[in-house]
Amino acid sequence: MRSRRPLASIQPGWARDVSASSAPQRLHDETSPVRRKPRVPRLPFEVAKAKLQSPVLPSGTVSRAGLVNRLRGSALPVVTITAPAGYGKTTLLAQWAERDGRPFAWISVDEHDADPLVLLRHVAAAMHGLRPLDAAVVDALAPPSASVWVSALPHLGAALSTVDESLVIVLDDAHLLRSSESLEAVAMLTDHLVDGSTLVLASRDTLELPMTALRTAGRLFEIGVDDLALTPRDAQLLLQAAGVELSLAEVSELTGSCEGWPAALYLSALALREDDACAREGKRAMIHGSRDRHVADYLRTEYVTGLRPGALRFLTRTAVLEKLSGPVCDAVLDDAGSARELEKIAHSNLFLVPLDRRGVWYRYHNSFRDLLREELAEHEPELVPVLHRRAAAWYDGEGDLESALWHARQAGDLAHVARIVTSVGLRVYYSGRAATVERWISAFNDPELLERYPAVALIGSFIHALRGRPEHAERWLRIAETARFTGKLPDGSTTLGPGIAAVRAMIANDGVYQMIADAETALSGLPRDSEFRPCALIALGIGYELLGRNQRADAIFACTVDEAERVGATTTQIMAMSERSLIAAARNDTAAAETFAIEAHTLAEESHLGGYATSSMAVVASARVSLRHARWDEARALLAQSRRLRPGLSCTLLPWLTLQTLIEETRAYLALRDTAAVRSLLAEIHALLQERPYLGVLVDQAEALEQDVEAMPRREDAAEAGLTAAELRLLPMLATHLSFREMGDELHVSRNTVKTQAISVYRKLGVSSRSEAIARAVRLGLVELPA
Repeated sequence: MRSRRPLASIQPGWARDVSASSAPQRLHDETSPVRRKPRVPRLPFEVAKAKLQSPVLPSGTVSRAGLVNRLRGSALPVVTITAPAGYGKTTLLAQWAERDGRPFAWISVDEHDADPLVLLRHVAAAMHGLRPLDAAVVDALAPPSASVWVSALPHLGAALSTVDESLVIVLDDAHLLRSSESLEAVAMLTDHLVDGSTLVLASRDTLELPMTALRTAGRLFEIGVDDLALTPRDAQLLLQAAGVELSLAEVSELTGSCEGWPAALYLSALALREDDACAREGKRAMIHGSRDRHVADYLRTEYVTGLRPGALRFLTRTAVLEKLSGPVCDAVLDDAGSARELEKIAHSNLFLVPLDRRGVWYRYHNSFRDLLREELAEHEPELVPVLHRRAAAWYDGEGDLESALWHARQAGDLAHVARIVTSVGLRVYYSGRAATVERWISAFNDPELLERYPAVALIGSFIHALRGRPEHAERWLRIAETARFTGKLPDGSTTLGPGIAAVRAMIANDGVYQMIADAETALSGLPRDSEFRPCALIALGIGYELLGRNQRADAIFACTVDEAERVGATTTQIMAMSERSLIAAARNDTAAAETFAIEAHTLAEESHLGGYATSSMAVVASARVSLRHARWDEARALLAQSRRLRPGLSCTLLPWLTLQTLIEETRAYLALRDTAAVRSLLAEIHALLQERPYLGVLVDQAEALEQDVEAMPRREDAAEAGLTAAELRLLPMLATHLSFREMGDELHVSRNTVKTQAISVYRKLGVSSRSEAIARAVRLGLVELPA
């Protein structure tokens, strides 16, 4: 009988991944300095530390020295390693990390990184582990949700572009970056890499990044399936490490059958080493079998069926989970003793990967988990939704609402998803996590589903309104109005009517008096703890402000500030404080106007809600304060920030806020004697009033502004170019590698429209190309990029 080595000693990296219980060991070649890891300050935000652990290579791993040397010899800033599961991508990266003299910042991507803030936090944490980041970078990422584009990404990009030694940033499993926002964030990070630094993307799929542009610019090094496939000699080394001896001809035949797929070859080794007789019989069958049949037949007939029934049930039923622990497995199985079972599985080498050092949390290897899920779907399909429903209930009870939502969706339990959305959707939005809430409500973007869950339609209409999506907001709100609602909302309400009235008041499609009537209807029916009350209150105050009844409006805004703070509606609190600043300025109470403006802007920045379009008035009010104190550069910077937010406003949604912002910006530019910007803003005001001519005293204010402008001489050297909201929305895209057609797809307009807008941007900025336009826009503060 052949002596056997323990499987753990020969298992390749793809099958073992990160061992969180073992401290990573780094080997160095003669030119690699030995680094002592410094003590680093604790970050003020939570990250999954297991995601930042670089993998530890087990003994017996097949060396990929040729590929490693190619990677080390490449000076290109972006590396992609693209291949299906089981091709040894992580193993190659780990071997590269051992041989390269540069430090590696490792991030194992998961589905939560579809939120760009989550991704950037983990990138920052990985960099922070190598060398502490500047406090400004940490502060930009610290709150519940930083503004990704206005604050977090520019600060992190600046940190990346100023590192004092080159480094390698690895995003393993990058195919899980399923959102366009996260991919755009990655693309923008590549622009900040210093010479000698590298960003590595290991993925199962081709990523939606500007690959063509990177190739054309000579900035991309690509490794694919053909590079990663094992040669017969590599396969023979793998089999020998597993204690399996085959002739080179047999290995070549097996390698050809598996097309060099390392995972299939490793599974072949597991089968062939069982014992001499079985190995010889199985060897012949596998050598002549196809890759798919080889892997599937082996796992099902030679591996899975060899498990005791209880262990197999445990494995297949818990495979619905992304992460496993004793308590969550107990809940899913409606049983006890899962922690002991997990410990047994870990010791028996059943493709279980530890996620922490305590042996509490694990995950199945992806290939093994996929097989287990197939087994479950084939043999116990009726259990799949039941298991997911139990998992959702457990995560719900633990307060992990994102995991609860995911499992509820897998179970087809949209009622559970709807309960979570209606329970905390507004609260999460108010905290600044707009991307997360939008992902939640996207599950209901179907008229039939919205009619079934009208409370979600109401929540979604409000969020779409605040995010500047008029068609979505109107459609969802109409469904909320007409659908039949039964049940009870989290605030105790048994009807959607008051909430609908609150949103109608905010949108203000039917004039000022109807706006006030809708707000009063809402307030008369909303419970004290309703998160819609601040919305209704601010709409009521705005209505009276539009009628010129500022004293009444100011009292309502003061009440709004208190109500919003009590229920955590920070965005509404900022809006109310900004309105109080405007009213104080109108009565010439300069001290109060400045106090309210500073408080609103400070709250927006400290809450990291400065990237919300609803914070635009706080920014403009602060610019007016700067102008009063002759801080011209500060005022211009704030006005540029406001203009970057304006694409999120709409003449058809929150028209009063859009018009107020335009008027206050015009007054500020008038004070700066910037004729070009003023005239452009007046053109936007005229266009808005043609759509919404009933906005009360704001119409008179706009006419008065026009008279002031007519008395102002035109300046040809104005510092601002006067771009429209549509052109401002396009401007950041000009800094990307997207074509006009791709930009049109993102903006939901035609290629010709994008081209026309781009030509207008070039003309207003006095340039003739995209690169010149971006350079001038940066100088003007219209596009914020790190220094």
